[in-house]
Amino acid sequence: MNRMVETILVTFAGGLLFTLLHIPLSWMLGPLTAVIVWSLAARRKLTWSGGLRNAGLALLGYSMGLSVTMESAKQISSQLPSMLIATLLTIVFSLLAAYITARQTGISFASSAIGSIPGGLSQMVVLSEEIKGADGGIVAFMQTIRLLSVIFIVPFLTVHGLADGVITGNGAMGAAGSGGNGLWESLIAWFQELGARPLFSALVVILIAASAWLAGKMRFPTPHFLGPILAGALLTVGGLEPFHLPPLLIMLAQWSLGIYMGLGIKLSSLSNWRKLLPYSIAGSVAVVAFCLAVSYGFTLVYPVSLMTSFLSTAPGGMTEMGVTASTVGADISLVVAYQMFRILFILFVVPYMLRWGFQRLESIRGRGRGGSEPGMPG
Repeated sequence: MNRMVETILVTFAGGLLFTLLHIPLSWMLGPLTAVIVWSLAARRKLTWSGGLRNAGLALLGYSMGLSVTMESAKQISSQLPSMLIATLLTIVFSLLAAYITARQTGISFASSAIGSIPGGLSQMVVLSEEIKGADGGIVAFMQTIRLLSVIFIVPFLTVHGLADGVITGNGAMGAAGSGGNGLWESLIAWFQELGARPLFSALVVILIAASAWLAGKMRFPTPHFLGPILAGALLTVGGLEPFHLPPLLIMLAQWSLGIYMGLGIKLSSLSNWRKLLPYSIAGSVAVVAFCLAVSYGFTLVYPVSLMTSFLSTAPGGMTEMGVTASTVGADISLVVAYQMFRILFILFVVPYMLRWGFQRLESIRGRGRGGSEPGMPG
């Protein structure tokens, strides 16, 4: 319990500081940074409940799912070819950056490739165990640097570059900055709305919980986030008037997620990789810049804003980019659709591509070594 209290106090200070500094996604990035700094400076291990993390994901997912309409669903279906193109271009550019990193640092191309592809950190580390020549420690390091770079660069660039610093939508940042009275008044109004429709409220809660459970059974990526997104979308597309969450709950959900993400980043194992650090950062920044260029190209073809297009193609996570989209007023449904497509493609298709590619590469090298041996035909 003492560790939980310590975690709450430390991360609250981080969120408050980032809010006062007007940093985007302050109640997610602030706690995340506070966890990392406190763990390194005080050398104390913080803790957080996986249940609270899942609850936060469910609240954020449900809130984002409410932005999906029949019109946006049709728009998503018409852009499936673009989703595939954006995913393939991002993977190819990531592999190019990985090749340069491998040449300059002396690590294996297998480690660099798996460490550079914008997939989930845990999934890529597991994949590295199945690829000959890949080093799980290097992969974890590169994926961690990529994750930190994207989480901090993309929201900042979106808010202060593409959105001109304007905060809209149901993000908690604006609400947190508007004073506590607005937060509490919106929460009280929300509870009054729940009391006016108690049966419907109970059904919505059951639907959210059931959707998260079903998504987990179907092995969806981030099921506690993706399931409620689909549940919220089902309600709005079905013509119902579901409840919109108050800013205070959104802020608490971002806070919980930021803590959990910070605890998942292990910097203690990265001290021996100083030569790799600048190339990992440069590669991550280069991929973000490339995605910005791709997103600009999409705005010339589709009637979408550069802000929405960039968050859709950026090599971040579905949760982080979705939260940013809700904060700046971008098309959340389109952003989540692009991010979900890329994640599913990387999880289900890329591992087979990498295994096949590295096996072919190893086979070619084997034939080359064999052909030079005495007695073999030239």
